Amino acid sequence: MKKYISVLAIVAACSTGCKKAFLDKQPLDAISDATFWKTEKDATLALTGCYNIGAGWTGETFWMPRDMIHLDMMAGLGSEKELIPDHVTDGTLTSAYWLINNVWANSYKKIATCNNFLDHIDGIAMDATKKAMMAAEVRTIRAYELFNMALYYGAVPLPKHLLTVAEANSITRTPQAEVWAFVEKDLQDNNAALPLTRIAAENGRMTRGAALAILGRVQMAMKKWTAAAATYKTIIDNGTYVIDQNGYRQLFMQVGENSKEIIMASQFIEDTYGHVTPQYLYPEAFGGWHQYSPYNELVQSFECKDGKTISESPLYDKNNPYDNRDPRLDYTIMINNRTRFKGNLFVSTPGSNSPDRMNKYNWSGYCINKYMDSTFSGNLMNYGGNFSLIRYPEVLLSYLEAKMEAGDPIDQALLDATINLVRGRATVNMPPVTATAATTLRPIVRRERLVEMAFEGLHYYDILRWGTAATELNRQFTGMKLTNDPANYKDYPVDANGFFIYQRRNFVAGRNELWPVPQSQWDINPALGQNTGY
Repeated sequence: MKKYISVLAIVAACSTGCKKAFLDKQPLDAISDATFWKTEKDATLALTGCYNIGAGWTGETFWMPRDMIHLDMMAGLGSEKELIPDHVTDGTLTSAYWLINNVWANSYKKIATCNNFLDHIDGIAMDATKKAMMAAEVRTIRAYELFNMALYYGAVPLPKHLLTVAEANSITRTPQAEVWAFVEKDLQDNNAALPLTRIAAENGRMTRGAALAILGRVQMAMKKWTAAAATYKTIIDNGTYVIDQNGYRQLFMQVGENSKEIIMASQFIEDTYGHVTPQYLYPEAFGGWHQYSPYNELVQSFECKDGKTISESPLYDKNNPYDNRDPRLDYTIMINNRTRFKGNLFVSTPGSNSPDRMNKYNWSGYCINKYMDSTFSGNLMNYGGNFSLIRYPEVLLSYLEAKMEAGDPIDQALLDATINLVRGRATVNMPPVTATAATTLRPIVRRERLVEMAFEGLHYYDILRWGTAATELNRQFTGMKLTNDPANYKDYPVDANGFFIYQRRNFVAGRNELWPVPQSQWDINPALGQNTGY
């Protein structure tokens, strides 16, 4: 069917059946719209279908952990073993690339499922308040999908109802600004119908804070600074979320998945609805595939313990570059002969007998440490830990950035209520920021977003809206420290500071800021057109 029908017309079976335009009888092997939408139980089942993000090996969505990590790989925080996300921003991307086709297909399947729900929910006789809440949840899910689609593809189709095959195969694209305006209004109009908090049995369902946080992202992308600041201030004033003082590292393990810092997360259950991310993350010595290799440029972004950059701080020792650094560096990155996991040392020394030695594969010598859950002893392909999509630090840092970019006065009280709350958490305890001038504060805020939320899927969004993607992604990237005597070191190519010369990205300015319309969809529906350069 996909060969001839656009994915815009495909809907999950849990909430749809074949239309009379296609068949002259109700299907015998699927649920039909004509017979399904009767009771509150039906609505609840259909709502569950809208939330369904898949499990196990599911990929190429804006919900799964691997895909969030892949977005940050695309954004220049590292490389993937098979270069799958790398190819999106290394200058080789084409409209035939399977990854961008799958993202498009999966997103529009979920949008279609949401539209089908919204097309039918009004016809069910049930409590009006509960009905409004369910509709608001689905509108929030749809808004998240549409926002991301427009962020990465630019102009995209904007189906507001379930499409027929003819409509799906002839729909045109709506400009990015119009898609975002639609999303903004939908979130503004419907977030009040969502509760501020959920009971334990409803964990994972949308809250008002989640809807507002997505709204804030939209407004930041639109550069509506005053509106974004107001949105984030609403979240802050609601008092629902806090900076968790139980430790930064545990936020990314099962033990921390119900933290009051987490605003929105993908939900998983071991043995029932697990995911395979640990298999990708763990080094080979610990049973994993060592799939990801962070770049040294990310490592160098972490400040020294005195709150100064490595180029400014007297604490920085070029011969021992990982000492005296922001504690989040060790929480985020596995470093050769430094990082321990469950009592074992991570070793990536080239030429050693370690299965993670840098020269064994296409590796940088670093590994991701952030999601290495020391409390987990099960099957690495069956992990039940949730994955945070939005945390409260993003709200605080975005509020500060929006106020700064709006030209509002910045004082120490605002810094202490935002960025310094993030930096000052227990187990991090970095010195407070005191800069109030925008020209000085801007790079600090941007760096704080990078190091606080590395590998959480947000940096690509940031460099696109900042307009820095071409600079960030068109350069040479480096890996681990190999020598303190680079002039006389001959084993592997190193830069003037002794870091491994690793990979080059050749992002094409004016083209790669957007992904192409997938060739498979363009072949079906030429009215979609194509983005510049593809």
